[in-house]
Amino acid sequence: MSSVAIDLAGTRGFLVADATGLPLGRVECPMYGSRPDAPDALSVRTHGLLGRRRRLVPVDVIAAIDAAAGVVGLRVGGDQLRTFL
Repeated sequence: MSSVAIDLAGTRGFLVADATGLPLGRVECPMYGSRPDAPDALSVRTHGLLGRRRRLVPVDVIAAIDAAAGVVGLRVGGDQLRTFL
């Protein structure tokens, strides 16, 4: 279980920053799989040299969520996250 104490469904639009503080993109939506009531990951929309992409951010790599600032902080670097579509 993650130590994240916020409902991840409420993080839509939050900025996501990797462990070094580098902004990766914004939360597009929570992703569900193993349980219908708790997300397993966040879909993060990124903008880079290759255009728009999405990264899969598993719940267990989230270090902190600052709801007041609208920021999700990760415990890993952006290069350790899988990309999709």
